[in-house]
Amino acid sequence: MSDVAILSVHDLRKVYRRPFERGGIAALDGVSLEVGRGTIFGLLGPNGAGKTTLVKVLLGLVRGHSGTARLFGLDPSDPRSREKVGYLPEAHRLPGHLTGRQLLRLFGRLSGAAPAQVDARAKVLLERVGMGAAADRKVREYSKGMQQRIGLAQALVHAPELVFLDEPTDGVDPVGRKEIRELVLELKREGVTLFVNSHLLLEVELLCDRVVIMDKGRILREGTIGDLTPATGIVRFEIGAPREDLARVLAGVGRELCVRGASFQLAIGKHELDLAIDRLRAAGVSIRAIEPLRMNLERAFLDLVAAAGSGAPR
Repeated sequence: MSDVAILSVHDLRKVYRRPFERGGIAALDGVSLEVGRGTIFGLLGPNGAGKTTLVKVLLGLVRGHSGTARLFGLDPSDPRSREKVGYLPEAHRLPGHLTGRQLLRLFGRLSGAAPAQVDARAKVLLERVGMGAAADRKVREYSKGMQQRIGLAQALVHAPELVFLDEPTDGVDPVGRKEIRELVLELKREGVTLFVNSHLLLEVELLCDRVVIMDKGRILREGTIGDLTPATGIVRFEIGAPREDLARVLAGVGRELCVRGASFQLAIGKHELDLAIDRLRAAGVSIRAIEPLRMNLERAFLDLVAAAGSGAPR
């Protein structure tokens, strides 16, 4: 992975004005971020956070902003900045009268790729997204999940280096979501940079190298999944067999003991972990696994957004 930014914005601001009204709605309020090459970058936020506006500014679809935005070092107003970009918008509308194969041919030619290159890549992509058998059916006959798969294929048909995916697994069944995750990770291994906007926090947690959480046009927090999901101070122990005397064995060590069959959880400080292990071993308890538990991304996200809404320090 290269540390060179493929996408960057600095102090980006966008206000939507209403006729005959003072002020306006600040969709972006001083957003700054960078995305390195060959990474999967997640963008999270509640409705109205400014996520879609940010993506549209980067794609040159929204103008009248202040600050700077760059794709491949170029301003979004320069058409060359989008030559190596693929885009799967949320709630996309595809020409229903075309077949899946014809659709990929159309989008590939619109990107400027040579016909032979488009046809060869389309054939591979149709299989890759699980649409090979339906390639010659009309798009209007596709289910929502099938339309999402063909939409993903069109975003990739010209072999882009940067791909924007807005809700990429929307309407896709669990098996399909897993297949799309595997495809996204495969693209990363091939050096493609992916910018993912999703309401499915588990998807983001499984996929992304770095995540930005936005609300009301501002960045609340940015970091790796590890940065955003701190340790809870609770440790899960898996033991060889259920024990009814754990409360006695661990008396005075940690707090909030919760026993569930052959496992238990204990809120415990780092300095107490060795003591807990010593107590268990002295009592003849077989320890199979020890797992410090972390806050999940959903909890971290909700806490951040709630704190921002209450005006609490961030």
